[in-house]
Amino acid sequence: MAEESLKIASIQNPRVTCEGSSVLLDVNDGDRLVFARLSTAATIKIGNKKCSLGPMIGCPFGSLFQVESGPKGPYLSRVVSTSEGSNTQRKDNSQLKDELKDNRAIIDDNTAQSLSGEDIDAMRRQGAAGDEIVEALIANSSTFEKKTLFSQEKYRLRKQKKYAPRVLMRRPFARSICEAYFKKHPARIGFMRIDALSLLLSMANVGAYSDVLVVDMVGGILTGAVAERLGGTGYVCNTYLGDTPYSMDIVRIFNFSDEINRRIMRSPLSNLCSSKSKTSEHSEKENALSSVSTEQTDLPSGNGTTDTILTSMHETNSSLVDKPCKSTKPGERASPEILESWKQNGFSSLIIAAPELDTWKAVQELLPLLSYSAPFAIYHQYLQPLATCMHKLQVTKMAIGLQISEPWLREYQVLPSRTHPCMQMSAFGGYILSGMRIYSG
Repeated sequence: MAEESLKIASIQNPRVTCEGSSVLLDVNDGDRLVFARLSTAATIKIGNKKCSLGPMIGCPFGSLFQVESGPKGPYLSRVVSTSEGSNTQRKDNSQLKDELKDNRAIIDDNTAQSLSGEDIDAMRRQGAAGDEIVEALIANSSTFEKKTLFSQEKYRLRKQKKYAPRVLMRRPFARSICEAYFKKHPARIGFMRIDALSLLLSMANVGAYSDVLVVDMVGGILTGAVAERLGGTGYVCNTYLGDTPYSMDIVRIFNFSDEINRRIMRSPLSNLCSSKSKTSEHSEKENALSSVSTEQTDLPSGNGTTDTILTSMHETNSSLVDKPCKSTKPGERASPEILESWKQNGFSSLIIAAPELDTWKAVQELLPLLSYSAPFAIYHQYLQPLATCMHKLQVTKMAIGLQISEPWLREYQVLPSRTHPCMQMSAFGGYILSGMRIYSG
């Protein structure tokens, strides 16, 4: 009963976790990023301590936890944020004194700390919390008061990470997932940076009620980002060349609802291209079948085929709502009715992120599936494949408004008297070819 109530609460408020939710665990302010699925049996290892993720269930995303020691071993305790007014006042009062200090006279010879390792172990056996050990280390340091305010904060943070590690439970969405993969495993997402992903969605004009055709060979991050922006409206068609679908493992990290998962579909390119130009005999057979189905379901006259599709979708949605325990997996095969709608009307935009494919050959096959004046955006790690594709698009007059963009993102550290670009930052974010399909005659 408790698990069911948590699931109902998470459906009503998606910012609260429940049993089975995916989370991004940020250990010690970015030192380590871990994706996990919450359950009472799931654990995380921090240093030499293994803690259960059970206390995170039912907490809102953004909650901060700290490793504490208990009679049954280490566990995660939620840290409630307090007002920082007193801390700010303390900094303001000591700012004038801090200007008269410097670290030139401080000699690091390992004699400033009077608290030994045996004393710290004794404090742990007595049940002292991590914050108490940090405060004891500060009180027994003979050089702490002589340091500047900036050095004191660095010292406090270093000891806190060692003796009182903290875990921030972040919500997995497009930005956080892309940043985590770019930091840990950039090759799995094609070295796509967050600014490149944002520019792809913007140049492809992805918005509500759009039908977006996606070629995603970067683990599913692109498909998930498009579905997140659509928000349960429109459709995402993840197509693939050949018989084997591309991996979509990252989509399952997004915690999408069943409504959004039903909008993520898969279809091989052969199905999308087949019967693009149908014979009249085949179309008559389909019209006859649709009329028969209309008579059997006693639907009102008018736009028969469309009403049939919408009614069947509404019945499917209502049946799934009545059975919340049965979740919908993303990436189901597209139904024949939806395929026929895409073939007749075309897709509203196209996004390609396929570093392993020949860009020009893929565009030749995919561009005719778009409606006229529909935008497209193509990502590649290198410039030359996009330049070749752009030249051939200009020669064949298949698109207009062609341009190659190189996204650039620079992160700054903004602190008093210490504002500068971050020292360890990515200097390269790939290239994007964008344009608009036209009628080539």
